[in-house]
Amino acid sequence: MTHNLGHPKDATIKEMFHKIKDDKKHGSHHAAHFMKNVKNQLRLIFWETTAGCNLECVHCRRLDVSKELMRDDLTTEQSFQLIDNIASVGKPILVLSGGEPLFRPDIFDIAKYGVKKGLTLALATNGTSIDEAIAQKIVDSGIQRVSISFDGATSKTHDEFRKLPGSFDMALRGLKHLQKLGMSVQINSTIAKHNVHEIKQLYKNAVELGVHALHIFMLVPVGCGVEIADDQMLPPEQYEEVLNWFYDVSLEKKIETKATCAPHYFRIMRQRAKEDGIKITPKTHGMAAMTKGCLAGSSICFVSHKGEVFPCGYLPVEAGHILKQSFKDVWDNSEVFKNLRDPDLLLGKCGICEYKKVCEGCRARAYFEKGNYLEEEPYCIYEPIQTQKEKEEVTT
Repeated sequence: MTHNLGHPKDATIKEMFHKIKDDKKHGSHHAAHFMKNVKNQLRLIFWETTAGCNLECVHCRRLDVSKELMRDDLTTEQSFQLIDNIASVGKPILVLSGGEPLFRPDIFDIAKYGVKKGLTLALATNGTSIDEAIAQKIVDSGIQRVSISFDGATSKTHDEFRKLPGSFDMALRGLKHLQKLGMSVQINSTIAKHNVHEIKQLYKNAVELGVHALHIFMLVPVGCGVEIADDQMLPPEQYEEVLNWFYDVSLEKKIETKATCAPHYFRIMRQRAKEDGIKITPKTHGMAAMTKGCLAGSSICFVSHKGEVFPCGYLPVEAGHILKQSFKDVWDNSEVFKNLRDPDLLLGKCGICEYKKVCEGCRARAYFEKGNYLEEEPYCIYEPIQTQKEKEEVTT
């Protein structure tokens, strides 16, 4: 039986969460419906506003980071046109990222224009340049959340990875300037070998700082990440351990948590909930009940500073170009996106996995490892039931 969700087609995950979180009778059904996103509603778009940045992070997705604005960054007028195009597709959350978005002198004009067009704006920054004045401009622009990246729980770990002494303390100051003005702040952290030993302290720091959320990102070998993959990628077994620990802390509900570039988490969440006899609902598992693993090309996408459109910031397979066609045309008609929206096209063990519709594996890691974004996720230790049965038949 289908229940009326009673929400506009462009409702954000936050809006839907608050609408259904206390619905004991149909909450689980509504969450699953929203998660499936059968109409491929665009819900989140990351826009690399510039490749310019004041840091040279070891794991950066870019190989050509500049200490100044790039000549091929979209102009202000082109940026406004992009926002017009995005608004014609829906009302997604638009994340202004980089590089370092605060490098752009027109970034607040862009943010205000996005808000005017009905979009929810967020800012992804390294936080080092946020003083009291910049914090006020961020708030006044209408941006609703700021994510600040910390790549370690200590200044030593963070600064070494970011290649700028004092960057940890500068980011911390920026975070506190925003908090004083009531801005919603989240901490983003890419987890790899250099900082996995600090992950518990990182979580403790986030809770004690009083930020709204902690989002962990599992390293994807793209850009500079390719160069450090052998040294920094966690082995699959440790990857699994980290995500199980993250599930445990999510149940504490001290802070909003989200595992990104970690599609296995949504398989683990279901395995663990089943073991504990818990039904997954927005009340029990928060917004994680309303989303799934790899969303590339189906619920999210990435626009480069040049205007190229990719499934996500880590999958370098171009789906279109906003200077050559409308964003709506790319979103609706890209062959790459159509492939990613069909889990039945997945290959290897991902293709036969009973969790494929809630996980799908990381398409960027598959591309790095196999050269095909539809191949199986290489950093997953789970064996699908079909594979287990086939092994049992061979041994008997």
